Amino acid sequence: MKTRSAKAKGRRLQNSVVESLYKTFSQLREGDIKPAIMGESGQDVKLSPTAEDIIPFDIECKNQQKISVWAALKQAEGNVKEGRIPLLIFKRNNSKTYAVIEWEKLLELLTEKIKI
Repeated sequence: MKTRSAKAKGRRLQNSVVESLYKTFSQLREGDIKPAIMGESGQDVKLSPTAEDIIPFDIECKNQQKISVWAALKQAEGNVKEGRIPLLIFKRNNSKTYAVIEWEKLLELLTEKIKI
């Protein structure tokens, strides 16, 4: 696959994630969530301070046929801001989209939601 095509594929996933977050968090305004510019360092989904208050994740997106989950997680963890949770979102052609989060962080989020 050509570099240009690969970047377009990655951009499609970023745009899809941004769109889904806006649908889920209707209180957010235009510009609170943006896809990163290809080649830009840091998270793949840029959040405003308002969005960061609602969404505790720093998001890394991978739209690849073959993904090295460990390398992608390392990248996500390397780009996370202090106090935030790294989240890897990935898919490949004709597949569902999946998310990976550290198990202990998931348990923390679940206990906060359920109020155990």
